[in-house]
Amino acid sequence: MANAAAIHILVKTEKQAFELKEQLAKGTDFAKLARKFSICPSKKKGGDLGEFRRGQMVKAFDDVVFKQELLKVHGPIKTKFGYHLIKTLYRS
Repeated sequence: MANAAAIHILVKTEKQAFELKEQLAKGTDFAKLARKFSICPSKKKGGDLGEFRRGQMVKAFDDVVFKQELLKVHGPIKTKFGYHLIKTLYRS
């Protein structure tokens, strides 16, 4: 079973997700933005979700983590929770 670790920022609007993605592109610290803006409980850990298995997250989230380029910020990805910016740290 594949494992991965990711950090993410979850916000309510696509517009805010794009604004945060712009800040990240300019070099703003991911963890700092996650702590300030994310509506996910993981915000306390700078958006760190730790390690998880394929299938533990909703499909749209899983697809990014297990199929897209590592160490790159992907999104906004829409799920039932809102809009995510996702950065996969590693996968095995």
